[in-house]
Amino acid sequence: MSWAETPIHFIDFEGNATSGILEFGVVTLRAGEVAEVATRLCRATGGISAADIAVHRLSAAELQSQAFFTAEWERFAALRASGPLAAHFAPAENSLLRRVWPYAREVPDFARPGKTTTEWGPWIDTGRLYPQLFAQLGSIRLEDLVAKYGLQPALDAAARQHCPVNRRHYHAALYDALAGALLLRALLQRPELSRATIPWLLQMSTPDGEKRDALQQRELF
Repeated sequence: MSWAETPIHFIDFEGNATSGILEFGVVTLRAGEVAEVATRLCRATGGISAADIAVHRLSAAELQSQAFFTAEWERFAALRASGPLAAHFAPAENSLLRRVWPYAREVPDFARPGKTTTEWGPWIDTGRLYPQLFAQLGSIRLEDLVAKYGLQPALDAAARQHCPVNRRHYHAALYDALAGALLLRALLQRPELSRATIPWLLQMSTPDGEKRDALQQRELF
């Protein structure tokens, strides 16, 4: 199961456990190219602090007319059925998603080809892959990795094509999803990783040793 033969859905959420999901961004990579994107604002389910507004620039008043994130069940269920989900530090996205829907439908277990699961994960996680594959990396914040690997011009070009005009910045969901997707693509375009499999990426994205061992062991190539 080569990574290039399977759609990978890179996801970012703005919001937290208190406010709920306020914005989502999804970037689908097919054979390493941005094939589809989706994003929208979502009505808050709880309070939004001033500190949070300063980060993501979304207030309850401007979100009041939006539909709640729960309206997106069919979209996210279909995404999970067609390919693995990905994120930069995936536990945050997984936690927010599971607060809304604890389980997906019965879907392929991309860590164990031929098996099925009702879990949203495991996720491909660039926040785990980069530090495991590159020693002495320094900061692994999304924006710092984008700058380190010279991806900011490509990200800005993609944002001009895909993002709403007022959401072309870090801590905007689609912008961050594009940043993560470009990081993943850059990683998989390296000659030594170009033949990586989806199960291997999922295993390497799992920081817990016991959980990683529980995944079916497969070779890189």
